[in-house]
Amino acid sequence: MGRGTRLNLLVWGSALLLAAGVFAACGGGSSHPRAAAPTAPPTTEVPDVVVTAKSFKNVNLMTRVGNHFVDSLNGHLAETLAVARKGTGQYPIGSVVQIAPQEAMVKHRESFSPATNGSEFFSLAISAQGTKIVDRGGEQVLNFFHQSCANCHEAAAPQYDFICGHTHGCAPLPVGDAFFAALQRADPRPRR
Repeated sequence: MGRGTRLNLLVWGSALLLAAGVFAACGGGSSHPRAAAPTAPPTTEVPDVVVTAKSFKNVNLMTRVGNHFVDSLNGHLAETLAVARKGTGQYPIGSVVQIAPQEAMVKHRESFSPATNGSEFFSLAISAQGTKIVDRGGEQVLNFFHQSCANCHEAAAPQYDFICGHTHGCAPLPVGDAFFAALQRADPRPRR
């Protein structure tokens, strides 16, 4: 090997050693722990609700918004009220919406019933002793007028999340708000 070749190897070897030293000094291969790469915060999924007859109480103990009452079965009343008062949006899981004490709508995960955007309908028997669930589910549940709850509510425009109102796209009911107000006032269930 000639003197020029040895000199080139020495220069290149020195350059590699210098680069390795700089790399180590700047954190590459050092014993200092590296900061973890940022990760997305964990998503906390709200668990679905289990609905029983005890889930329903006198509507007058719920919060009135317009001509109906709302509640939350899982402690998310503020979020439920925000949607109800705005008039549009997706109700959170656990939301209860009632216009008549004998009927209720409860919001579950969308996968619970994709056809109703997660809403479950209830036909209730009410008395001074409390509530009994007569029927529950989707299209088979009949309202006060013996019509399918789901069929009526599916006419609501998407921004109303299956909630019927005077201007939401649902067929008008054969009675007015005064009829429902009388039913609400007469709810015989305990008011405590």
